[in-house]
Amino acid sequence: MKRLRMRLSARPSVTGLLFSALFLAASLSPSLLPRTELLQGALSGACLAAGYAMGVLLESVWIFLGLPRPRREMIALLRRGAAVVLLVVATATLPSWTGGQNALRALMGLDPLATGRLALVVLVAAVVAFGCVFLARALAAIRDSVAARLEPRVPARVAALVGLLAAGGFALAIGDGIVFRQLLRLADSSFRELDLRLEAAHPRPREPLSPGSPASLIAWESLGRRGREFVATTPAAEEIARSVGADAVRPVRVYVGLGSAATARERANLAVEELARIGGFDRSVLVVATPTGTGWMDPASSLALEYLHRGDVATVAVQYSYLTSWLSLLVEPEYGVESARALFAAVYARWRTMPRDTRPRLYLHGLSLGALGSEASTDLLDVIDDPFDGALWSGPPFRSAGWRRVVTDRNVGSPAWLPLYRNGAAIRFANQNGVVPSSAPWGRLRIVYLQYASDPVTFFEPSAAYRAPDWLAEPRGPDVSHDLRWLPFVTFLQLAFDMATATTTPTGFGHVYAPRDYLHGWAEVTGAALPADIDLDRIAAALARLDVSP
Repeated sequence: MKRLRMRLSARPSVTGLLFSALFLAASLSPSLLPRTELLQGALSGACLAAGYAMGVLLESVWIFLGLPRPRREMIALLRRGAAVVLLVVATATLPSWTGGQNALRALMGLDPLATGRLALVVLVAAVVAFGCVFLARALAAIRDSVAARLEPRVPARVAALVGLLAAGGFALAIGDGIVFRQLLRLADSSFRELDLRLEAAHPRPREPLSPGSPASLIAWESLGRRGREFVATTPAAEEIARSVGADAVRPVRVYVGLGSAATARERANLAVEELARIGGFDRSVLVVATPTGTGWMDPASSLALEYLHRGDVATVAVQYSYLTSWLSLLVEPEYGVESARALFAAVYARWRTMPRDTRPRLYLHGLSLGALGSEASTDLLDVIDDPFDGALWSGPPFRSAGWRRVVTDRNVGSPAWLPLYRNGAAIRFANQNGVVPSSAPWGRLRIVYLQYASDPVTFFEPSAAYRAPDWLAEPRGPDVSHDLRWLPFVTFLQLAFDMATATTTPTGFGHVYAPRDYLHGWAEVTGAALPADIDLDRIAAALARLDVSP
């Protein structure tokens, strides 16, 4: 306790204060998404702490190497000067933050922030920064205590190194093994309870050809909140017909929740049996979809495809998690792959037994973590003799191996946020402006990646801590601020905060994909199965009138 008290009362580091000033100023610059005062305060506090830690680390290395230090009187003078520099930097840069954020908000069609709330930024930043420094000094006290016990037996530098490793191991064990895991269990439990809650807005269906009905193989309660929502909001044939100006049928939607069966394989087999029961294999288009981490199916995508094909579509999905995608992505990105593989294998096995001239065209789809799982659900070499027809993967996370490989191998001169890949006969990219034109016609397999340049789930990079991402090069995406500059370490923190709020943007930005963009993506992917007299403008107008907010 004595060492802890000494650490907590220790005077601030000169180098730490100077680096804090630099990191604070950098944290106020724009990133991919707009930030509120509360979020900016949290980010600035984290950056202050990171800058201080950087300065302390450099100072510690200097001392460890035995290099000369200024006299005590000079250090005291420098400390006061560094504190003044931090205060001046904060005073000079904070007023400009509102202007930079409002420019980004205007780009996304948001109302400007109210002025005069900078005090909230300062307050939150101070609380976060002091909290981080407190924890760091507590760990330093542990380091010093271990080193002090070892110094009589080993050289001082060896003792210091062992103390540092001990403090780091303790922090990792506490942070990951206790705090983080407990919070993760709490989040999982909370999401599970929410998922099981029955809503009056979605009562159990009575139509025999509906999943969850009395005639269904799947219990309505077991579908989960997102599954019940997906099934209950299936558009009626009359609704689609009015919107597209042609005859239509009611789409088929099959969803199996985590509570519907014990294992991923059992849930996949149950989904296939239910799909066959209600005639899903008799439709012209069959989609094997992988939900997001919470089990959510984006209605913007489902409705765009169903309106495009006048309801002659069957979609089948299986839930694999309760957690939000960004949290699942950071914790266990492969979490949904087992489920996606089981579902594709089960559907593909049944689909392949059907006559080629009468079976539906088979497509894959996923958003966010669902895109990662869907992309990994099959190996093209395993189906090369009888491949599926295509895929639409939207908002692919930065950890999607296939997406990353394609972006890395893109044609020279094409931007990372909208690449050209070879001649475009098999893989193309799309954003708010539609699908990138290709120099070659589509081949047998059609794959489209739909991504916005402002989507941090897609464009977050751990390496942004030490090098500028490729997507920051000019020309930039239409939804990325030209004021965004790469800053070592700070850009990494900015993107991490952006990723946690990626679904709070207006539709058409960040990680919220618009129906019109799904429409054009699906039109490319399923073009071979489209009705000849399709009117995309009319469908886009109809979709724009629907409420598809997350």
